[in-house]
Amino acid sequence: MELSEILTHLGEQRHEYFNAVAPPVIQSSNFVFDSIASFREAIANELGHHIYTRGNNPTVQILRQKIAALEHTEDCLVTGSGAAAVSASVMANVCAGDHVICVQKPYSWTFKLLTKLLSRFGVTHTFVDGRDIKEIEQAINSNTRVIYLESPNSLTFEIQDLAACASLARSRGIVTIIDNSHASPLYQNPADFGIDLVVHSATKYINGHSDVVAGVICGSKEMIQKIFNTEYMTLGLTISPHDAALMIRGLRTLELRVSKSNETAFKIADFLFNHPFVEKIYFPLHPSFDQYELAKKQMRGCGGLLTFKLRADSKEKVEKFVQAIKKFLMAVSWGGYESLMIPSLVFHDVPGIPDSPVHWSIVRLYIGLEDAEYLISDLREALESMER
Repeated sequence: MELSEILTHLGEQRHEYFNAVAPPVIQSSNFVFDSIASFREAIANELGHHIYTRGNNPTVQILRQKIAALEHTEDCLVTGSGAAAVSASVMANVCAGDHVICVQKPYSWTFKLLTKLLSRFGVTHTFVDGRDIKEIEQAINSNTRVIYLESPNSLTFEIQDLAACASLARSRGIVTIIDNSHASPLYQNPADFGIDLVVHSATKYINGHSDVVAGVICGSKEMIQKIFNTEYMTLGLTISPHDAALMIRGLRTLELRVSKSNETAFKIADFLFNHPFVEKIYFPLHPSFDQYELAKKQMRGCGGLLTFKLRADSKEKVEKFVQAIKKFLMAVSWGGYESLMIPSLVFHDVPGIPDSPVHWSIVRLYIGLEDAEYLISDLREALESMER
């Protein structure tokens, strides 16, 4: 199915709602039945029927169909946050005494899920350098049930060989889960490489307007049904119909938004790579990236995330650079119109919090929809201010 068909028409039965162009927000909390037989049928398969919006809702169902198609999977669940999507996917596939392998430096709430929450229930974990398939293989135990990937990884964007990871896991009966928020379904489809479950912080590109917090889980009908019957329904991980409608709106422009960010990010990567005050850039599809060839094999683009390391001999110089930035907003997350910046320096020297292992001179940018020269001029002035 063509991308434009998915984004603008898939799942939208306009004849059922007065031929309205935009799907309505079906705000109802519950739904009625006209017979015992139809009620029984719905109860037997709540994921496929509308009983109570905590389970399934018509507006949310349209969104589910679109995202599943974007990720080349059979089905999808939409959750109230990316952290909820990660947690439900992992928890549905482990029991007390099981073991999880996870890439190093994952998203902070994935790290806390493994180290703080699941450890309370006897689920152990091993963090590995995901760039090395041999290290992943060596970490497998008889009780390993999940291999958790982020490709590209958080902040410095290490990537994993998805086909190799999927093949290894399948041969051992292990479930593979990947956070695909970085590349978006526009630029990478892990299911095509054999990955079992694909999760996103849909707050980012999928919604794309900095006004909804959400997550998605994509996979086979069997695996999605399993998560729905356990963690999803039990923990109440649903999203509101109103937020689902906003995300459907966001999907209309997914290709335009992400491709614009991607195009501008390449220009900014080249600018930073050639600047004397920048020691290193981290951008998977830049030729300087350590895993450039693998990135080209798996990814069709990078989106708007770009990290770089300043050539600075003091934290004061880094702070001077950050304070000189005017056109990047200092904030977490990404995926909206506005360009954002998060300096690793904010995670250092915080009272009561252990110092971050990430070097203080590293800065992550999200390149939004502003013109390239508008953003480059801001970066140029801020870099020059370091030496004044």
